[in-house]
Amino acid sequence: MWFTVRMTITILAGGMSPERDVSLSSACLVANALLDKGHRIALVDVYEGVRAGDSPSHSSGAFVSASDGKRFSYAVPPREPDLAALKARNGGRDELIGPGVLELCRASDLAFIALHGGMGENGQIQAYFDVCAIPYTGSGYAGCLLAMDKDVTKRLLVRDGILTAEWVSLSCAGWATEPSGGQSPELERALGRVAGEIGFPCVVKPCSAGSSVGVSIVDDPVALAAALAEAAKWESSVLVEKKIEGREFSVGILDGQALPPIEIVPKSGFYSYENKYQAGLTEEVCPARLSAPETEAVQAQALAVHRCLGLGSYSRIDFILDRAGGFWCLEANTLPGMTPTSLLPQEARAFGISYEDLCDTIARLAAKTR
Repeated sequence: MWFTVRMTITILAGGMSPERDVSLSSACLVANALLDKGHRIALVDVYEGVRAGDSPSHSSGAFVSASDGKRFSYAVPPREPDLAALKARNGGRDELIGPGVLELCRASDLAFIALHGGMGENGQIQAYFDVCAIPYTGSGYAGCLLAMDKDVTKRLLVRDGILTAEWVSLSCAGWATEPSGGQSPELERALGRVAGEIGFPCVVKPCSAGSSVGVSIVDDPVALAAALAEAAKWESSVLVEKKIEGREFSVGILDGQALPPIEIVPKSGFYSYENKYQAGLTEEVCPARLSAPETEAVQAQALAVHRCLGLGSYSRIDFILDRAGGFWCLEANTLPGMTPTSLLPQEARAFGISYEDLCDTIARLAAKTR
């Protein structure tokens, strides 16, 4: 049982990531939950920093308590954010951490990392905070780095005998269209490699992105070039894997324990960015419609992935259940979404943990272990 110690917490949101809108929505709900649990919080957009006149959904730049009456909200738009426009609004600044952010974190008991994608999940901010001796939530920098790079993740899963789809990792260098309008030799080689080593249907995705940003399901060679080009918009490396046909599930891990699995059933298409974050577009069933042995199997597999990657106090692991009864790991998420439609809060609720208690537990685990 936790002591009823109230903490001062800086919640980091936004950032220069294609998932910044998801992060802002998550962070607002986390902020409200921590306020309800009696903590003092400051909510800040890690890229924009602390500036006078910021809206409540970005940063007040000051710590507030429940008695201040402040509530936070942010709705995720249907499409990914325009990062170039965000950078232009900030004078073209390349630094990923804005003014006043580090000072806020140092004035806190800990930083609650509610970032998604980019430096929030690739280990950069965790390593920076380690150097600065700032306590933070979630996994350490090494686990974040390993989980964010899907190629590295899959290599480690194969090493540990955990099912994951066959894949190829491709560099996007030289994929630009030829002046004549034809495909470059580098792109031709990539197309040939996918067709020869993976086949169709396949899944094309940026190597280190989340929230289904840049992801395409490709059923035939005709659509492959466009799918590769879409993924290459987001990163310089693209991963293409064999599509495993089956049902999709996710399992959260909290403090070393697997939560009840959740089944994900998009009403159309696949579990895309829009289907993830727009209410009503995906059916989510928790606890999942699985037999007891199937539930135990996917929970054990989730814990195995979590340990394989050296993850921290919480994570979420995604799977496909094939027709033969095998659970294939899709990826590991070191900072699962905490939006109204996110999976981890639903799994925690099915386990008897309220949203407010989930956020409080994540914060207290960080204060306890760092």
